[in-house]
Amino acid sequence: MSLSRAVAIARRIIRQFTRDRRTLAFIIIVPLVVMTLVGLSFPEEAVLDYVAPALMATLAMFFVFILTGVSFLRERAQGTMERLMASPVSRLEIALGYLLGFFLFAAAQALIILLFTILVLGVHYQGALWQIFVFQLIITVGALNLGMFVSTYARNEFQVVQFIPLILAPQVFLCGVIWPVEQMPNYLQAISKVLPLTYAVDGLRGIMLDGSTLVGVGLDLGVLLAFAAAMTVLGAVALRRGAPA
Repeated sequence: MSLSRAVAIARRIIRQFTRDRRTLAFIIIVPLVVMTLVGLSFPEEAVLDYVAPALMATLAMFFVFILTGVSFLRERAQGTMERLMASPVSRLEIALGYLLGFFLFAAAQALIILLFTILVLGVHYQGALWQIFVFQLIITVGALNLGMFVSTYARNEFQVVQFIPLILAPQVFLCGVIWPVEQMPNYLQAISKVLPLTYAVDGLRGIMLDGSTLVGVGLDLGVLLAFAAAMTVLGAVALRRGAPA
């Protein structure tokens, strides 16, 4: 595998994004609007402090999934994927190239959510700020790979959006954002243990509420890294030739 080929693909993605003002506006403005609504919906500081880590994890995964899924599908629709597949570039190099290209903007979005939550909404936290951000980056990597993987099975942007209630909505209900997992029926608790968002929420809460370090939330971090790696491999395997039919 040649890393230089993956980097070349990433550079092209970055150039495309920087020329697309609407997408850049989406990356910056939408998280601010949503987090503002969150702050207004939970005026009590204690409640907001508890809810904020879960919402940060959820929104990071949601926004990145949409951004990556739609953008990756557009690449296929424009024939870019067909040209790459016809070149000497391997499927894994293509997957890594897109991952690197999308990651810059996903990281920027995660940073915007974090800084707005801490500085503007005034959410209190215990752990180190940089460790919170690193953990968020791991969440975004998994969401990036999930978005690319899912988009290989979609034929248009509407179908990508339809995957939200199928893949993301169940995780929101079962990961502890709305209701504590411990108070759910046993069979729902069992399902929640295989959902990546459950570990994302638990990890961020561990750092922000309990003051844990990345080592202290090692289990959550390890599961998210394994999920990201698995999605990278599955996305590379699922890459299809040509544009969506």
